[in-house]
This record gives sequence, C-alpha cells and structure tokens, in this order.
Amino acid sequence: MASVEQAPTAQAQEATGIPVENPATGKVIATVPTFGVDEVKQVVARARAAQPAWEALGFEERGRVLLRAQKWVTDHADRIIETIVSETGKTVEDAQLAEVMYAAGAFGFWAKQAPELLADEHVKSANLLVRGKRLVVRYRPVGVVGVIGPWNFPLTNSFGDCIPALAAGNAVVLKPSEVTPLTSLLMAGALRESGVPEDVFQVATGDGATGAALVDEVDFIMFTGSTRTGRKVAERAARTLTPFGLELGGKDPMIVLADADIERAANAAAYYSMNNGGQVCISIERVYVEAPVYDQFVTSVTEKIQGLRQGPSTGAGSVDVGAVTFPPQLEIIRAHVADAVGKGASVLTGGKVGGGPGRFFEPTVLVDVDHSMTCMTEETFGPTLPIMKVADAEEALTLANDSPYGLQASVWTKDVARGEELARRVEAGAVCINDAQVNYTVLELPMGGWKASGLGTRHGAGGIRKYTQQQALLTTRLAPKKDPHMFPYSARKTGVMGRLIKLLYGRGKRA
Repeated sequence: MASVEQAPTAQAQEATGIPVENPATGKVIATVPTFGVDEVKQVVARARAAQPAWEALGFEERGRVLLRAQKWVTDHADRIIETIVSETGKTVEDAQLAEVMYAAGAFGFWAKQAPELLADEHVKSANLLVRGKRLVVRYRPVGVVGVIGPWNFPLTNSFGDCIPALAAGNAVVLKPSEVTPLTSLLMAGALRESGVPEDVFQVATGDGATGAALVDEVDFIMFTGSTRTGRKVAERAARTLTPFGLELGGKDPMIVLADADIERAANAAAYYSMNNGGQVCISIERVYVEAPVYDQFVTSVTEKIQGLRQGPSTGAGSVDVGAVTFPPQLEIIRAHVADAVGKGASVLTGGKVGGGPGRFFEPTVLVDVDHSMTCMTEETFGPTLPIMKVADAEEALTLANDSPYGLQASVWTKDVARGEELARRVEAGAVCINDAQVNYTVLELPMGGWKASGLGTRHGAGGIRKYTQQQALLTTRLAPKKDPHMFPYSARKTGVMGRLIKLLYGRGKRA
C-alpha cells in the first residue's frame, strides 16, 4: 500500500477525508483529503507561479528529469504494482503490463520526442506577397494543465496524461479518481525525487466538486471517463473558454470473418474482453461472427473463459481476472446481463456476482444477443463478452457502426487486404486487423475516439501539441519603404491588382 506522498494544505487536511478501499477484499487501506474550491485555487496558483522556470529549463533539461523518472519507475516497479493492486483490485500482471510498462515507456518516449514534435516549423508559402519573408509556427506551453483521471488505470490513463504535458513545459495539477488516488500520490513523490521542481506537479485529491473547481482554474483540461461526465466537463470548460481533451466511453466491436484464424481470434477475444476485469476503454465489448465459424468460435472462447481464475491477487500468477474497482459498476454489469437474459440471451458461463467480501463479477459469455439488449449497445465495462451471429461481413459492419461510440474496433481475417478495407469503413478512431488493444502501446499512433467517444487524441503529435498554443511568426527582413498595396489607392493600382489576381488564380477556371 502506498503512503500519501504529497503533503496537502492545512485546509485540505481539515476537510472530510475520503476512504480508499481495496475492492478485492473490501478493506479500507487509506484515507485521503478532499480539496475544496479554495484549496484548488491555491494549488493552481502555486503551479502557475512555478511553471515559467520549468518552461525556461528547455527540452534538454526537462528530458533529463523525465529520464530519471523513467528509472525511478523501473527501480520501484514492485512498489508501484503493489499500490495499484491494492486500490484497484486488479491482478499483478495487469498492473505490470498495462501500467508500469506503459509509464516507463512513456517517460522515455516524450523525453525524446518533445523537442522534435514541438520544434519551430518553417513554413513555405505560394503567396507572392510573402516571398522572401520568414514564416514560422512555434509551440508554447499553455501554462497549467489540469488532468482529471479515471479509476481503471490510475497510472496509465490518469498520471500518464501528465507526462507529455510536463515534457511540453507546463505545470500540471492531477485530480485522480477518488476511488484510486494512491498511485497518483506515489508518483508525485517519484517526480520530486527525480528532480521536478516544487509545485510543477501537484495532486489534488477529492470528488466531483474538486474536479469542477479544477476545470475553472486551469489553462487546459484533459479528462478521461464516461461520456456522461465528459459532457459536463465540456459544458463547464465552455464557461471560461478553456480548451479540453476528452477520451470517453467505448463499445468496441470485434468482427470475426469466416476465414479468420479462429484459435487466435478466440484467444484474443478471451484476453481482450477480460483483461483488467473488462474495465478497459478499448476492451472488446461485443463480437460479431460470420455464421460458418460461429459455433466453433463460441465453443473455443467459452472453454477459455471458463478456465479463468478470479479472486484477490496474492502475487504473480495467482489469478487471471481481478475485482470490479468502482462500486456502482458492479450493478451496471449485473443489470446488463439481467437485461440480456430477460430478452432471450443465454449465459454459457458466469453471469453472476461473485461471493466473498470483495467486488467480483464472474467472467461471462452471452449468446443469442441482439441490439435490443443493453449489453450490445451501452458500455458494460466489466468481464462480459456478448457474441452475435451474423450472415456476412456487411451485416457485421452495419452492426459495428450502429453505436453512438467510436473508440476502437478489430477485424479478424486471413485476407489482410480485405481486413484493412473493412477496417477503413469502421467508424472508430482506431482499428486493429488480427489484433486488439496493442495499438495503445504504440505512442507514435494517435489514440482518440470518434462520435461520443471523445474529442482530440492522446499519443502521437497531437498528444503533446494539445498542451501547447500555436503561434505564427512572420518576419520581414528586407523591404521597400512602402509596399505596392499600401495607401493611397488609385484606379491604376487597382487595375494592376486585378490583372495580377487573374494571372495568379485564373488558370483554375480555364482548366
């Protein structure tokens, strides 16, 4: 279990504390303070005062600090894993592969890529009026970035968004989920030990009111969470015209064609629907299988999921599927399964809340499903896998796109060209062919949702440039005392300008 690494203000210490529970055991393992509106204002003010010096260090020195943080993560991996497991109830392997490995890679990636992605860009123009002038686009940090993180990945999807913001030269205030704040507090200490100056990175623990106060104060807000809450964040940010990025809900489809490698597809379906207890924004949440291989696929997936071990993690390799981290999520999962069964679906394995003091839902396979059921249309965010038989790829594509969400999808076929053609027609920000989820580990690729799954991207050039303001610079070095277009106007000058416009742009009409 992590200790509270960041000392909160006196006012915050006096506020009502938030108990942090291990969802796999039901035991309270820590208490953290709730930061009120005034405390949030003070935190952001300190961040704003500290930011200019951090920016002035430049990319090279900031990169050195981030690389020291990378080493801190690898040196203290066991401690980070223990903290994550204690507050999320996930397995050691989920914490290791999807969190520690990601963070270690991200520190190195952004330390290396920030100087290149945010370097001044020299622009060439076809406009004769600016011939000989120097045209530059530069990227300047916005100032103070606020990050409101989710509970499912407290290191990767919460703290992880802070890394490129820091690399760009911003100060950052992170408001982690009140359910899983301990990892963020641990990383605050890690950054200080790695050389991040005081107040450049701070953690403000608290509830929804704390997050709302943060939106009001910062220069950019990054939110990861539900679509419902994301809309509230957008509405709040609009009051102050604060720019924002949103990664929201998903209902990610898997399309399995008749010529797919069924064994690989079944293994992937079992893993990418159940890893992290199904609490992954890009988890496989629904499967469409062409009729000729439907029975084979269902049998294989069901056998694999039936064999999964679930329970509190007692160490490496002890369990496969962990707990349900967020208390209300357990009821959502139960309700989706009950709705499906009530409308004619069959449960092949699982289907019930697990026993014991912790929060568990059995790994579940559902068949005979359709789009009248919430398990196929709304985000379940749990260890369930509904599988639907389709006549062909076109029906699968139609159903895959029949969703307000568009975060991620996957297509499975041995005909890679056909798979890519189909993937290009899927309405999602990322599509894998014969794979799933691993694109998230490729920090060079943008990761963002279409439709109600979000605005903007993380990763790629956009993943760091969103934390900056673009500034256009035009420099005139050699010029006459007066340009031809300057006052006074005359009929002759106007006539010359008209002929020039026809000469420059009239060819398109003739063509």
